[in-house]
Parts: sequence; structure tokens; C-alpha cells
Amino acid sequence: MAARGGTAVDAAIAAAAALTVLYPHQTSLGGDLIGLVRTPDGRISCINASGPAAAATSVADVASRNGGTMPTVGIDTVTVPGVVGGLAAAHALGGRLPWAEVWAAAVDLADTGAEVSSSLGRALVTYRDEVLADPGLRGVFAPDGAPLTAGALLRQPALARTLAQVAAGGAAAFYDGPVAVELLTGLSRLGSRLTAEDLRSFAPETVPPLHRDHDGHTVWTSPLNTQGYQLLQVLGALSHLPGDVDVDGAGAGPLAALWSRANRDRARLLADPRHADVDVDDLLADGALARAAEEAVTAGATDGPTAFVQPRGDTVAVVATDSDGHAACLILSVFHPFGSGLLEPTTGVVLHNRGAYFSLDPASANCLAPGKRPGHTLMPVMVTRGEELAWVVGTMGGKAQPQIHAQVLRALFSGDSPEQAVSTPRWVVGGLGAGEPEDLVLVESDVPAVVRAALVDRGYTLQEYAPHSEMLGHAQVIAVDAGGFTAASDPRSDGRATVVPVPAR
Repeated sequence: MAARGGTAVDAAIAAAAALTVLYPHQTSLGGDLIGLVRTPDGRISCINASGPAAAATSVADVASRNGGTMPTVGIDTVTVPGVVGGLAAAHALGGRLPWAEVWAAAVDLADTGAEVSSSLGRALVTYRDEVLADPGLRGVFAPDGAPLTAGALLRQPALARTLAQVAAGGAAAFYDGPVAVELLTGLSRLGSRLTAEDLRSFAPETVPPLHRDHDGHTVWTSPLNTQGYQLLQVLGALSHLPGDVDVDGAGAGPLAALWSRANRDRARLLADPRHADVDVDDLLADGALARAAEEAVTAGATDGPTAFVQPRGDTVAVVATDSDGHAACLILSVFHPFGSGLLEPTTGVVLHNRGAYFSLDPASANCLAPGKRPGHTLMPVMVTRGEELAWVVGTMGGKAQPQIHAQVLRALFSGDSPEQAVSTPRWVVGGLGAGEPEDLVLVESDVPAVVRAALVDRGYTLQEYAPHSEMLGHAQVIAVDAGGFTAASDPRSDGRATVVPVPAR
């Protein structure tokens, strides 16, 4: 992209489009996107391309079709997909190359085929039953009756045709054109309440990001309906802890308590502010942060499941910067592995299950409603130093994304390189599956013994994983300074970091 005169935004869009082909268990044209885009004038914009529930949906309807509960997979979890609209919004903000040119590589990958990655291969083993249960998934990923294995050739001709239509016709082709017609026909056949008007009326929001100063920097992230505020909440509270509390050592307990508190707040507040009376300003006020820090010094673990379905972290993060001052952090997801467990066969599009995050409890701020967006885990991050861009950070990790971001940022603030920051042993508070207790801490086995002991002393239960386990998120970082760019991709992922020299134009 850069060699052809494109911007970092063009490169990020091209990579995101390619990943819908290469990582269909984690991202798809049928998923959502939340992103940050920075333009050369220093302005940072947030793209919220999370899709709403159908206008014809209702709590009573979904409950009657699913035994009184919100399902975690299936057609009733499919909300309007936001990815294509989100990529179009990013292109409008900072793209330079023609839209069709940016999509060309993805079209070719789907048409000619690509090797099944190790991550997709593992997912096809783990979710074999789910893949074989759906005719659409089975036809693409198990064409001969058994799921493809890592290294096998994966061809997706239906998806290639869809990608080509989007490349030629823009987002309109997906939401109000030939793709929309085919997608809606398939959705209707599966029992979806989504209509042509639901797709036609979708438009991503471009809004100001949330931001907060911390440790000589300004941290920028996405506002509600996303969990970005949690990162600012905990970073802010950390600055109020007593100076003798070493949260990277024997004082890890207060940090865990802050995350437990933030998780409880999320269960109460994470919702669409267009449809619910939710506001995080009070949580981010200095007085509230100081009180949270004071309570965290003595607080113990909090047992009991969280209120929402807890995501398993099937998401991709793409970060890119260029020497002209453009930057992009795009987070895309189908929510759970293979999303709703449904692939619409005519379009080749895997359908996400983001609607599974809704509650059917009328008292919940995140209760399902027509045209409402669910609470969202995706949260891109940029950090500036004065007027200059310092870091661009993205991660997957479901509800643990704020914790992973905080760990990576704190390492960067302390002087670590991007590679060191993403490689640090990791631990996160809270389980990954539905109903797991909040006092559970997922911990890599090389986390220092003093930290592990401090967590146990506070009443947390540790669940151990191998070092650099893919279960604890995949972070991507670009550092920007006077010397240029330094990039790193998490060793827990299949990702790659590349700095490309651009010939003078």
C-alpha cells in the first residue's frame, strides 16, 4: 500500500479485509468494528460500527424462541453487521487509494485460496461439532466431510464474489445492493428478524474518543457502548494508590481489586447510550477514582458470575501508522469463535453473534430492544505525548481487553520496547466462559511468584496457562518517535509486525 502511495489507513483496511478471508473464525464481513483513525492534523476520531438489533425484534419474541433466555449462538444473536460500513468510514477519514484497489488482495485470497492458518486449524478442531452442524460452515471448512487442517488450501468462491461486489460498489453494495439482497434472503431462510430497512438504515458513528491524561501522556479510546472507559478508570485509580503499593509485585492485590470493581461497573453500565440512561463521567471523576483506589487497598476478591455472557475473545486487531501522520487502530470481531455458528452460503459470510451480549432482563441497561446496539468489548487505543503520536495499541481478548491494554501501556510508560511490552507475562481477572466467577484469575505460569501469592492472599483463584498462551489476548503495538517506528506483534498470536521503508515520491 505504501509503495503505491497509500496511507496507513489504506493499509489497515486492506489488512482487515484480508483477515476476513484468513481468520473467518475471528472476523468477517458479518461482524462488527470499532476503530480509531488519526489524520495528519492530529485529530483522532472514533468509528463505532457496531450494528443494532432488528427493528422487529423484542424481548418477548426472543424469549419465546429460546426458552426464556438470550441464546449465545444462532440466528437470534445476529445483529446488523458493521464491518463494511466501518471500513468505509475509515477510508473516508484517511484513505488515499481507490476503494477497489484496497480490497483487491482480499478478493484474490478468497478466490485463489490461502493456507489454513494454525489458529484457524486449531479452531476447526476445537469447534468441530459446531462447524459440522451448520451447512454453510460445513460447506466451506469441511468440504469433504472433515474439517480442513492447518496448511490445507482454503478456497472461498462465494466470499470472493461478495468481496468483489463490495470492492466495486462500496459499502452500499453490502447494505443496499446485490449483497444485501442475497444476505437477507439467506437470513430470512434462517429465521432472522432483520429486514432490508435494517441494513439500509445502518450508518456507523464517527464520534470523539474518550481520553484521559496519565503519566505524561494522553490515552485515547472508544466511548460507550464499548468498554473503553474501563481502561481510563483503572489507569486513573492507579495514580491514586499509595506510593508504597507495588502492583507489579506484592501489591498486585489492589490492582486485581480495581479490575474486579471495574467488571462490576461494566455489568451495570455497559450499554448503548442512545437507548439507555448510562454515563461513565462520574466513574472517571478524580474523587471517584481516589475512592476506588482507597477501597482497593483492602478489598478482597468478589465471587459470583458476571451479569452478561462472557466473550471468548475471537477478535482481530490491526494497527498501522505512516510518516505523513496517519494512524489507524481497527478492532474487528465475530464475538465468539465462528460467531453465531452460521455462514450464509450464497454470500460466504460468517455471521457474528454480538447480540448474545444483550440481556432479556427489562431492568438491565443492556436489555434487548429494537434498533439498540449491544454492549461491546471492542476498544482501540492510541496514546499521544503532547501533540505527537506516541503509540498505537490494539488487542483481542474479549472482556479482558482493558486489562491487557493497561498492562501493555504501563510497560510502555515505564520504558519497555513494544516487543517487551507485548511479551510480558500476563494475568487477567475474571473467567472467559459464561457464568465463571469473578474471583478467577487467568495467569500465565511465568508470572512472578510474588504476584501469584499476592493474588491468592486476596482470595483469588488462579487458573494457570503456559507462557504466552493464546488464551490471554493478542496485542499489537506501534511506537512512534523521532527515529521512526518500532512495531511488535504478540508472541501469543499468528500476527506479524512490519516496518516498510517508503521510497521518496
